[in-house]
Amino acid sequence: MHTYLILKALHIIFIVSWFAGLFYLVRLFIYTRESQDKPEPEKTILTKQLLMMQKKLLYIITLPAMLLSLLFGVAMLFYSPQFLLQSWMITKLIFVGLLLLYQWYAYKIYLKQKQLNFQHQVFFLRVFNEIATVLLIAIVFLAVFKTSTDYTRYFTVLTFSILLIASFIILYNKKK
Repeated sequence: MHTYLILKALHIIFIVSWFAGLFYLVRLFIYTRESQDKPEPEKTILTKQLLMMQKKLLYIITLPAMLLSLLFGVAMLFYSPQFLLQSWMITKLIFVGLLLLYQWYAYKIYLKQKQLNFQHQVFFLRVFNEIATVLLIAIVFLAVFKTSTDYTRYFTVLTFSILLIASFIILYNKKK
């Protein structure tokens, strides 16, 4: 049991780091996109600085934290494979798969911005930023309550969270 708790603690630490990196990375995408509307030389200076921050955040924090959180998560499953027979874990792993797709798409955005290709508008990036929040809520609720038998309550909380986040995005955009 002691080994499992160590693995669990390390898994949680790296999940927190991974999400922190994702949240900040997409914020940097937004700031980089917004900097394109600044006059020169401010635009060039900001873009260069923000792209460097993206690179360091991605390669020094976000990707290593993702890999370590996956490593310790898989190690926990090897230590306690019975979790793979539980529906809550299968549901959680589906959300983790969606999170990996999110990470992959964030990486694609990074590569485009690195080439000074800013195809995504700020509104899209703000909405994209909140997808990670929804995934975090979904994964944490499954991990804490270890149930997916009561999907009604679970998806009610998830839907409420999505609506709340969407309301904040809409209010923020109206304010701007």
